[in-house]
Amino acid sequence: MTVYDLLILQIIAHLLADFTFQSKEWVIGKRKDGFSSWALFYHALVVLVISFLLSDQFSFMWFSVIIAFSHWVIDGVKNSVKDYKFAFFIDQFLHLVIIAAMVFTYNHYFLLKPIIDLSFNTHHLLIIAGYLVCTKPANILIRKILDLFNSTLVNEETTELLNAGKLIGTLERFLILSLLLFSQFTAVGFLITAKSILRYEGVKTSKTEYVLIGTLLSFSIAFLMYMIINQIKFY
Repeated sequence: MTVYDLLILQIIAHLLADFTFQSKEWVIGKRKDGFSSWALFYHALVVLVISFLLSDQFSFMWFSVIIAFSHWVIDGVKNSVKDYKFAFFIDQFLHLVIIAAMVFTYNHYFLLKPIIDLSFNTHHLLIIAGYLVCTKPANILIRKILDLFNSTLVNEETTELLNAGKLIGTLERFLILSLLLFSQFTAVGFLITAKSILRYEGVKTSKTEYVLIGTLLSFSIAFLMYMIINQIKFY
């Protein structure tokens, strides 16, 4: 295991704890009660457990504690300024900076001694992280970007469309990333063209721009993950 493997594993832990395993009820509870919310405490506990398990290092425990505590503080502060549009982006940036700081500090003072010798290499870990980003994190990121520009479907009757859109978006990002990883660039072109035609034929004019922006953001995230996986080299 290298320090970069540990870094990617901690980013995967963050994606799992902050998105995959965080329920909507916890998010609502944190927004409502802030630092006094039990949901915030449980969320920090999940961060601690997943961070430690994926570190694959006994001595990383205290660093996982620091990551979890910082997560508790940052999320608590974020929920006190929940109306600030950039809160989500600042929140995620701070989490990632602290994770990177803990990983490189750990590597400076401790030897990397895996509890279990995992057979994953750095490239495999990047692929796992890329697919994780293409799930719930991408859905939330797209929504937050649209919120920045006040792009919303305001009618409550569109709830089903939005929920369906989340599933469709996840599937399309998975498909695009998979096609790119196998160098099937022509197939990606056909997919984008076909979807564009369907969108314009099947969506009312009032919703076309909203759907098109969401689609372009969805494709962009998949392409970005491909570029990161394929182009970043660790030495």
